[in-house]
Amino acid sequence: MRKQALLSVSDKTGVVEFARELAALGYHLLSTGGTAKMIAEAGIPVQEVADYTGFPEMLDGRVKTLNPKIHAGLLARRPDPAHMKALADHGIDPIDIVVVNLYPFEATIAKPDCTFEDAIENIDIGGPTMIRAAAKNHESVAVVVDPADYAGVLAELKEKGEVSAATRLRLAKKVFCHTARYDAMISNYLTSLDEDFQKKDFPESFTRQFVKVQDMRYGENPHQKAAFYREVCVGKGLLASYKQLHGKALSYNNIADSDAAWEAVRQFKEPACVIIKHANPCGVAVGADSAEAYAKAFKTDSKSAFGGILAFNTTVTAACAEMISKQFAEVIMAPAFDEGALAILEKKPNLRLLTIEMGEDHNDYEFKRVGGGLLVQTPDLQIVSEEALRVVTKKQPTAQQLKDMLFAWRVAKFVKSNTIVFAKDGMTMGVGAGQMSRVDSARIASIKAEEAGLSLKDTAVASDAFFPFRDGLDVVVDAGASCVIQPGGSIRDEEVIQAADERGVVMVFTGERHFRH
Repeated sequence: MRKQALLSVSDKTGVVEFARELAALGYHLLSTGGTAKMIAEAGIPVQEVADYTGFPEMLDGRVKTLNPKIHAGLLARRPDPAHMKALADHGIDPIDIVVVNLYPFEATIAKPDCTFEDAIENIDIGGPTMIRAAAKNHESVAVVVDPADYAGVLAELKEKGEVSAATRLRLAKKVFCHTARYDAMISNYLTSLDEDFQKKDFPESFTRQFVKVQDMRYGENPHQKAAFYREVCVGKGLLASYKQLHGKALSYNNIADSDAAWEAVRQFKEPACVIIKHANPCGVAVGADSAEAYAKAFKTDSKSAFGGILAFNTTVTAACAEMISKQFAEVIMAPAFDEGALAILEKKPNLRLLTIEMGEDHNDYEFKRVGGGLLVQTPDLQIVSEEALRVVTKKQPTAQQLKDMLFAWRVAKFVKSNTIVFAKDGMTMGVGAGQMSRVDSARIASIKAEEAGLSLKDTAVASDAFFPFRDGLDVVVDAGASCVIQPGGSIRDEEVIQAADERGVVMVFTGERHFRH
């Protein structure tokens, strides 16, 4: 029986070159449609599947490879004499290599003008059937769905005359991951449509695929096991697209805190630094460059910054690295490090250095696992503009106060509730996070500022949610705040506004809150 390979691909990257090599190794090539045409035009002998099966394509190409002559060749177990006799009795040759990837369903539904009919027509039937059959019979068949695997398969064929069992198993795993993700995309798409074919916010059935990047030494605590998974397609600018330049492997807590730091820092347009400790910002600042931003951020709470995670939205310079080298940090991430900075920071063997390309993409959903279930929400992307603020006090804000309040509000979004942030001149002056009482968060922020030797006179204060009583406002004003930004919406808003007028401070409402749990 002759050696056979079947090629039918949507992504035609490298397929002609691969076909040429297979033909040179003595494989009889079967193919369909556009793939067969490309191979033939390159002068490589190829047989159309319809000629091989003796059954023409029909239903506008919907039925091409769904034929016993194809699937018997894929599923026959070579070590089983009864299987091989059945093939011989029916004049069927085994198919040893399958090269197939699927209709571009994901790319189709991503188009703004994609119609329901377009989506349905891009649901592949024959492709998944072939690759699943080949993967099930990986004991005898090598199945390739990714052009990146062409070179490795050819290398083994040339060296050993066959694709190794280990590689066939690896390729089969890849197939079932590929078809699982493909079916999940279809399921997510179809169940997100209502009876009028309008897209709903959340599908009725929700499936995502992630691939393991690494096992970790332990999880949040040493007695817990953990691993890090990356989504198959990572958006530009998201943490999971990081490249590690230096240092030991990232831990579970490193990655969790790094995500908090990166999401915070990339919302600023001017050079910025965010220092995170246990998921909360302990220092955030903007400056002329990375060095100035870092110096200001570190000044907020140098004690908490010990062992922190540092994120920059600009190149880390040698001057900045020289300052950072004087503290203990776990991770530093930035779009780039200049050569001088790397020379300084790489002297610390345990310090992890990550680069992440800046980008505007964001997660489409956020998840929180609960017992037996999953909470799903859209991300908090709200950034209030100056024009959207509502001044509710008699006293009007100055231009500088508006700038300080908007800075404090951006930071507050990334602090665990209840949140109080004092800020001035592009830096945090005191951060109170995660307390059951907003008054206690305000007191903690004041204590932090005092410990850092920072004056809170004429600072701006952001509160992630409304003040339910005037006591929280009194605490921040007593500490030195001259203006307050908060969502509003309490039944006691008038009482709190009256208190602000009484104390002679500015207060503005955003109309949006930033709970973070």
